[in-house]
Amino acid sequence: MTSPSLELQGVIVARLKADGAVRALVADRVYDDVPKDAGFPRVTLGATDETSDDAECIEGLAISFQIDCWSQAVGYPEARKMSDAVRRALHEADLTLTDNALVTIAHRQTRIFRDPDGLTSHAAMTFDAF
Repeated sequence: MTSPSLELQGVIVARLKADGAVRALVADRVYDDVPKDAGFPRVTLGATDETSDDAECIEGLAISFQIDCWSQAVGYPEARKMSDAVRRALHEADLTLTDNALVTIAHRQTRIFRDPDGLTSHAAMTFDAF
């Protein structure tokens, strides 16, 4: 059986690469491991936390994961557009897992800020899945 978080990661990447609004902003630049020559703007998968949440003979896992949107366009507009497109693509999405079951996926928070390099706008998004 596939790890639930690994399977979810694959489904999320596929969903973001297929979503028209996300694709219009980042093309196919959705990464788990960013290539050295990757351009901007781009979306990356960040940290993941897993918490066991079993009930009544059902094995459950609460997964909290971060998705990051990166832009080097002037100001924050591009980062805001990307984070909104990602949120719309994933919040309460009906995603199908093959080996595991997804009960719910929901956007929890987006923080947008300038990275220390002074050039890069960064939207750090948190989602919860069960």
